[in-house]
Amino acid sequence: MIKAANGEEIFVIDSHIALWNGSTENQRNRHGAEFINCFYDYHKKHSPVEYRWPKEKFQKYDADTLIQDMFVKGHVDMAIFQPVYLTDFYKEPFGDIEKNALLAKQYDGRFISNGSFDPRDGERGLEYLDYLAETHGIIGAKLYTAEWRGTSKGYKLTDPWTERYLEKCEKLGIVNIHIHKGPTITPLNKDAFDVADIDEAASNFQGLNFIVEHCGLPRIEDFCWIATQESNVYAGLAVIMPFLHSRPRYFAEIISELLFWVGEDRILFGSDYALWEPGWLVEKFMDFELPEDLQKETGAQLSLAVKKKILAENTARLYGIDIEAMKAKLSNDQFAVHSSS
Repeated sequence: MIKAANGEEIFVIDSHIALWNGSTENQRNRHGAEFINCFYDYHKKHSPVEYRWPKEKFQKYDADTLIQDMFVKGHVDMAIFQPVYLTDFYKEPFGDIEKNALLAKQYDGRFISNGSFDPRDGERGLEYLDYLAETHGIIGAKLYTAEWRGTSKGYKLTDPWTERYLEKCEKLGIVNIHIHKGPTITPLNKDAFDVADIDEAASNFQGLNFIVEHCGLPRIEDFCWIATQESNVYAGLAVIMPFLHSRPRYFAEIISELLFWVGEDRILFGSDYALWEPGWLVEKFMDFELPEDLQKETGAQLSLAVKKKILAENTARLYGIDIEAMKAKLSNDQFAVHSSS
């Protein structure tokens, strides 16, 4: 938690984190190096100097580092793993649900472990969805529509096989579909992250929530026009949050547009750890105020009540989290003494 100026302790759910292995030893080919190097470039460009990691640590960090950065230093109360496998680039999955799930069991209540799927896996992948639901009880999944698979360099949510997977998700109760729709990462293709397929998918699958991670950047306007008419489309702030530091006016423009079009009830905080540590993001967000000209133009307000929704309440609603009950549950664990400092 983090204390507001009025002394209120604000619950924080980081809706987008990862524990990845992009090390040289795990890289299957040059594309693995290209991918993690691109991540590192984003990290350096948008992080305050004192929060920039050495490259070796950034490529592969351990679970203890993640725990410290989330629950000791980061003001985070709960965090959601969003794994991406990238097995064409890495020998072991870049993000591994099996490792994530172990941490979720070890630190009861602190983590939610989402899964992932790729519709190009056909029938075998549908069976894997059954496994994820039965073994890990997932209610969310992270999709990477630009991920390479053999000769394929991406897929769409409107592809017939993807629609079969989304139907399966509805039946299994995997209702929160987080989709990377934002900046490209070398060597992936920008067009495969286009937001256009969100529109039809959201219309066709009303039982699912589509959390568009990175809000479609650089296609923020396209995303807003889709989200304003599709009530089951949500804005994930991963990648947008660090502009609080590197481009505060740009952040203000984005968040005011999201508040105008999408609304305060459908915006979710995410740090995109370990691209950025959550601690400084949460602190800067709590201190941030919209410029008066943007308030007048859009009518957007970033009050404490709105910040509370973005930092936790909206994510809690999607994941069935009772915040007051979780506060009580977590109040006596090993991290409680740090979470409100």
